Amino acid sequence: MAKPKRKVIITCAVTGAIHTPSMSPHLPVTPDEIAEAGIAAAEAGAAIIHLHARDPETGRPTQDPAVFEKFLPRIKQSSKAVINITTGGSPHMTVEERMRPAAVFKPEVASMNMGSMNFGLFPMLDRFSDFTHDWERSHLENSRDLVFKNTFSDIETILRVGNDNGTRFEFECYDISHLYNLAHFVDRGLARAPLFIQSVFGLLGGIGAHPEDLMHMKRTADRLFGDSYRWSILGAGRNQIPLASMGAAQGANVRVGLEDSLWIAPGELAKSNADQVSKMRQVLEGLSLDVATPDEARAMLDLKGGDQVGF
Repeated sequence: MAKPKRKVIITCAVTGAIHTPSMSPHLPVTPDEIAEAGIAAAEAGAAIIHLHARDPETGRPTQDPAVFEKFLPRIKQSSKAVINITTGGSPHMTVEERMRPAAVFKPEVASMNMGSMNFGLFPMLDRFSDFTHDWERSHLENSRDLVFKNTFSDIETILRVGNDNGTRFEFECYDISHLYNLAHFVDRGLARAPLFIQSVFGLLGGIGAHPEDLMHMKRTADRLFGDSYRWSILGAGRNQIPLASMGAAQGANVRVGLEDSLWIAPGELAKSNADQVSKMRQVLEGLSLDVATPDEARAMLDLKGGDQVGF
């Protein structure tokens, strides 16, 4: 009997808090744009849609649940995708502000940043110089002196809220120490298998984007968690498709989307999140890997189901 193909979860992060509206005309900003982008990404093959919100007038990141409420039900009603709500928000926000949408809407999955870190966005000022909104330049410039605060207390607070709501987590690990932080919470019984570990590469302040960095992250996760975790790869910027491809060939799931990279090819802006999903799907199918459906992703990650959320 032929061995069944491995299923690979594609997560699509449609807008995020890193890029600013002036960097790309294709970045979703308004609730309508975010809803349309999420639905199109799901139709292209993304099993999980990772969501941030923005002020519809300025494009500034916001964690106001009232803004999330304008697109969450639309995406849920128009697709079977797993909806993943950020608790990262923006590095400029307090943890209390960042966790509000996940606490209110009780999603199947929420993201979780696994350690405090320098979070340098200022190199983007070398590439982008003309901004529509005043906040955009300061958002990047102020990251020279920015620590993205995720203390043990912060992480525990978010874990307890999520656990009480039946929400599981996408553990975003930007460095090796973040894996050890996660192991600490596993030992305390606050994080449980199967762990969904999103290895993040190429952000200034975190681990680099060399293939050896990817292998170091995998070796460490294998040693700490054995077969109790599901691995996923997030490569920032131009590293998105190459690192995801390397990871997929070694057993990883993958994450794409305009939160993580504005590009579809060298020097060519992606016109949509769905375009990045489609490109990643082509890579996976070229490796003879099957793309997981939303329900297959739910089974792989032991999620509570879309009928158990608060929206």
